[in-house]
Amino acid sequence: MMFSKSKINEPGPKAADAAKPAAPDAPAMPAAKPSDFKASAPKPKPPASVLSADLHITGNLKTTGDIQVEGTVEGDIRAHLLTVGETATIKGEVIADDVVVNGRVVGRVRGLKVRLTSTARVEGDIIHKTIAIESGAHFEGSVQRQDDPLSTKGAAPKPAAPQDGNA
Repeated sequence: MMFSKSKINEPGPKAADAAKPAAPDAPAMPAAKPSDFKASAPKPKPPASVLSADLHITGNLKTTGDIQVEGTVEGDIRAHLLTVGETATIKGEVIADDVVVNGRVVGRVRGLKVRLTSTARVEGDIIHKTIAIESGAHFEGSVQRQDDPLSTKGAAPKPAAPQDGNA
């Protein structure tokens, strides 16, 4: 009785072979394979980076992920999703696919989707594809719709130098 069924079925190659075709054990085993992680790695998004209310940053921020700002940023921010918290102040340009402003932004806002909530305070131009401004939001600046608001190429010609030359 040197060979028992449990020893033969558990650690041997038979267990690995059985896990592949067997439906009940299959969900647990393939999840651990490195090849499966490569295929599913882009799907689960990491949580948003949160800059707390007591944090003051001087400098530009750039990420392909999501950022939630509760503190103060003096600089430009580029992200996929930017959430400006109620306690936040951003002094600089904001560029993101999706921008939700609950706090204060002093500078240009560029986004495919821009939303100013009732607690938003924005001083600067907004360039967007779609926009929503809730009742109670404070906004001083211009609003311009563009099909590609994230492109900074459209921003340079706007303050046209020929006006200065003609004046």
